[in-house]
Amino acid sequence: MASSHAFWEDALYVFLVVVTLAMTALIFTLVAVFATKYRRRHGREATQIEGSLLLEIGWTVVPLGIMMLMFAGGALLYFHMRTPPRDAAEVYVVGKQWMWKLEHAEGQMELNELHVPVDRDVKLIMTSQDVIHSFFVPAFRVKMDVIPGRYTTMWFRPTKTGTYHLFCAQFCGTMHSGMIGQIVVMEQKDYQAWLSGGPVTGSLAENGQKLFQQFGCSTCHRFDVQGRGPNLIGLFGKPVQLQDGRTVTADEDYIRESIVNSQAKIVSGFQPIMPVFQSQISEEQLNALVAYVKSLSQAPAGQAGSPDLKSAGAESQSPQQ
Repeated sequence: MASSHAFWEDALYVFLVVVTLAMTALIFTLVAVFATKYRRRHGREATQIEGSLLLEIGWTVVPLGIMMLMFAGGALLYFHMRTPPRDAAEVYVVGKQWMWKLEHAEGQMELNELHVPVDRDVKLIMTSQDVIHSFFVPAFRVKMDVIPGRYTTMWFRPTKTGTYHLFCAQFCGTMHSGMIGQIVVMEQKDYQAWLSGGPVTGSLAENGQKLFQQFGCSTCHRFDVQGRGPNLIGLFGKPVQLQDGRTVTADEDYIRESIVNSQAKIVSGFQPIMPVFQSQISEEQLNALVAYVKSLSQAPAGQAGSPDLKSAGAESQSPQQ
């Protein structure tokens, strides 16, 4: 057990196993006892037995209560695991036959390896470049499918330093068994030293800002005046009114879809003039652009990966239609 999830998952699993074994033993014991005690004998005839209301209620309510306890435990654990903390450190993950490519918000890139600090919430935003993969860390008791064309997310909080195995748990081709890696959990000071040790060309959001300019997104998504595209400052996490009357939330998937297939969801009050970037942009570039749009909804904190909105506002935007 090396994460905050692990104890409760194991506790629920042990509870299910204990209840299953206890009920199995009880049933087999009663079958054996009744079969022996009430077996057919010479001279014995069956007699009518009147039912007991208390017994009927008992063997209905008690199993129901146990099942509801299982359900409640599983539901609470599920919602907890599917709701990342707001201040979790974000890492973008791209699965590819047969490797894991990971990029921290600060800009550090890794291959088949992820360094994280101990006792720090970490949110993984994952997608696949080709087929379905599955990000599985047994010691953390976390596993999530990684799907092409969309994001899936999961989070964990490592509680022990060390190196832990990372596997792909979804058959993804001939070299599936070789799609392995490791999670390195470090003390905070060691992690900070690791962050400052490698070559970094800029944070993920800063690289996204450069791509934003490179692809010409700022010509339509203007911040100083009304542009031909929506204003992206403060967009992330907010409801967006679409041309067809629907309202959607501007999450990572919405921003991603708006870049690769701008005609899928047209914002109310705007024309479908944005070009489609499908097959023209890599997964790493998409991650950077998404991170940049997200940064436009965050107050500058002076941390790596949090660009200054004042300097960004005069020149930046993101392809979202």
